[in-house]
Amino acid sequence: MVPVASFATLLPLILFLLVALVVSIVVRRRTAAAGGGFVSSYFIGNRALGGFVLAMTTIATYGSVSSFVGGPGQAWQTGFGWVYMAVVQVTALVLLYGIFGKKMGLVSRRLNAVTVVDVVRARYGSNALANLSALVIVLFFAATMVAQFVGGAKLFEAVTGYSYVVGLVLFGIAVVLFTTIGGFRGVAVTDALCGIMMLVGIVVLAFGILTAGGGYEAIMQSIKAKSPQMLEPFSGGTMPASLFFTQWLLVGVFTFVLPQSVVRTMGYKDVKSLHSAMIWGTVIIGAMMIGVTSLGVLSAGVLTEDLAAYGGSVDNIIPTVIARSLPPVLAGVAIIGPVAASISTVSSLLISSSSAIIKDVYLAWCADRGRTPAERTVAFSSQATTLLIGLLVFVLSIVPPDVIWKINMFAFGGLETAFFFVLVCGLFWKRANATGALASMVGGTVAYCACMAAGFKVADLHQIVIGITVAGILMVAGTLASRQRPEARMEVFFPEGE
Repeated sequence: MVPVASFATLLPLILFLLVALVVSIVVRRRTAAAGGGFVSSYFIGNRALGGFVLAMTTIATYGSVSSFVGGPGQAWQTGFGWVYMAVVQVTALVLLYGIFGKKMGLVSRRLNAVTVVDVVRARYGSNALANLSALVIVLFFAATMVAQFVGGAKLFEAVTGYSYVVGLVLFGIAVVLFTTIGGFRGVAVTDALCGIMMLVGIVVLAFGILTAGGGYEAIMQSIKAKSPQMLEPFSGGTMPASLFFTQWLLVGVFTFVLPQSVVRTMGYKDVKSLHSAMIWGTVIIGAMMIGVTSLGVLSAGVLTEDLAAYGGSVDNIIPTVIARSLPPVLAGVAIIGPVAASISTVSSLLISSSSAIIKDVYLAWCADRGRTPAERTVAFSSQATTLLIGLLVFVLSIVPPDVIWKINMFAFGGLETAFFFVLVCGLFWKRANATGALASMVGGTVAYCACMAAGFKVADLHQIVIGITVAGILMVAGTLASRQRPEARMEVFFPEGE
């Protein structure tokens, strides 16, 4: 029989999931009633996101379960140096909305584009590049989704007392239902709910840690006595400048090209909403990412044993501190935050993966052959694809990999390498062409993955530096060695008079 305490911990999470499911259904019906066709409503929400929802859905997509479990766990082991490294994430939404926001919004409306790959196909006039982009998106998204499922289920198991598989089933079903039923706008609104619960979870956990540790001063004294290097910016040499630099690139500067974030800039209602989202988003993401990473450091004043006492993995730190520092009901509220981060990230990646397969590959293939599938067929295919991808990721997550933040960072780096120059040069360099873009995406991604697999680094810098450098060189070389394709819709991207 399951302990009563476990059910008391589980109850807040179940209530949250039920509320989110109802909201998703209601939003989907309203979006469908607004017209615009299935593809526009399901994949881009009829471009009707207001400022707050736009900010929260972008944050919820960006702030994955590794932000709430793996990152703080690493901060528990490393110290405030990990917090200083996390500060760069405050720039993420400013870069995204400031660099891509307005132009992506204008271009996508001119093209009636609903995915990032739609924009890539039109800019370069290359089906090969578009199909490759869709493949890269699905593969790296799958790795990210596995990390989210595993992180959420491990947290669920550690805090509630139920098994890992039960947790996997519970929110695996929730994610697939939210995404399959709700579509883009349903996902965006449930993401906003998830983002709010992330903030609530951080506040509740802060209360638990400070209470269990005897207050902030007592915790800091405990850390100073046991591990004084944790209070230093470079954490006694465990946080070298090279790590700061490359992590700032990986989780800060380059994140504005992540496809799951870029697609949000295609769904805002108006420029006022975009500006509002930039303000809301920057403030909230700063409070969220810096706050939760700081709680990881403060946990060192509560969990004082060696890492071996917590299963030998930093991923177990936050689940353990929640279980030890909070009564069952509050523990249930606290886990909603990271579980919501997992759900929101997976739902966003699922809808993007589904759109990559159906909109960017299947419908493009039909269009090339002069076929127009019935809307009912498109709707069924889209929802079935969403369901199948969700089930595949669920199966891959049954045997969990370790250290989820590393899996997440690997996927981040792969997507950034593949899309950085393709998107930036596509929007802002008129000379850029399909040959350069193909060379950049293929060469950069292969170089990045090969170096990651071999553990090869230059000057102890993360492999993202190698991937981005190779991608940039190949973009310039390929572009200068070839001409623009006649199929490229240059008049849309660089209209005369702008």
